[in-house]
Amino acid sequence: MPNDAFIDLLKLLIRQPSVVGAEHSFFRVLQRELEERGAKVTWYEGLLVAQGSDPMSTMFSAHIDRHGLVCTGPNEFQYAAFVSANRTDLLNNSVSEELMTKVTERFNHEEVYAYEPWSGVYRGKGVIKSCYVCEYRNNLIFEIDGLESVVAGTPIAFKDQLHIREGRLEGQLDNVISAAALVHLFDHGFKGTAFFTAQEEAGKSWRYLLEWFRRFGGSTNRLFVVDTSPFPNTAAANEQLLVLREKDANATFNSQSTALIEQLCQQHGMSYLYKNRYVEQENSKRLAQGLTAQSLGSTELGRIIAASNGLVDGTTIQIPTIGYHTMNESAAIESVEAFLDMLKIVAEI
Repeated sequence: MPNDAFIDLLKLLIRQPSVVGAEHSFFRVLQRELEERGAKVTWYEGLLVAQGSDPMSTMFSAHIDRHGLVCTGPNEFQYAAFVSANRTDLLNNSVSEELMTKVTERFNHEEVYAYEPWSGVYRGKGVIKSCYVCEYRNNLIFEIDGLESVVAGTPIAFKDQLHIREGRLEGQLDNVISAAALVHLFDHGFKGTAFFTAQEEAGKSWRYLLEWFRRFGGSTNRLFVVDTSPFPNTAAANEQLLVLREKDANATFNSQSTALIEQLCQQHGMSYLYKNRYVEQENSKRLAQGLTAQSLGSTELGRIIAASNGLVDGTTIQIPTIGYHTMNESAAIESVEAFLDMLKIVAEI
């Protein structure tokens, strides 16, 4: 089991709302936790930067937004990631959106609550009654019992808390577990920089991060982006402790950084898998069966590498999970331990 301090921190953070596009209140909580641990904290648009005594020594990044809803009219609620991304027609635009239309049933009967986006002040609770694709707008619409008085623009978070069941941590882990891990590093004397980005689920976070590097970055901007990585079932997720990537749908990652993580995994006996190779192998099977190939996925790191013209590169370190983008996403405790250990090894603490 990860130590009690990390578990207590994760329990605290997972209960704080951070809906895509309404992350300010979560940034306030992060600022307090980081400053209590001695970090220098600076806010930018869509970005919180925490620095130790040697900021350029090691750089990690984690997005802090989580899925939720936003009120868009009288007793009308939409999926916040789509609203934040300014999508007006969600059908047939991408693999992720097609997937969302298939999994709307997962959110039926989930408890939710409204909050003020800046302060996080509670504004009432409700229960999702149904979700459907509006035939006129081709957009996901949620119906909620109990939040009839909420005004347009109010974020609606899923009621969430951490559970520990059968050797797994369970909750809406993407990506609060990585944020907790980076805060936890400062408990152990982390001297580098930790970036916490907003609106990753809407595909916008890389812009905020790139702006920082354009203003303050050095000549070697090796970035380690930390996140969760979805698998179809527990057996597939448990095949490895950590997930690495050589590339995503947008760009090839830094080969030296990726090789370093692979070498460290081997040295410390941590099993790992390359997600891009896994997807390619699965696609070979799918194509042989006449099915459509799956995307390699679009990550924050791939987007920033593709857009930065060589200014920023790096690699990813991810936790294998199941139940992706649900309230029951879970990760093996062994994987979480390996993840925390790897971050400390990379940061040399």
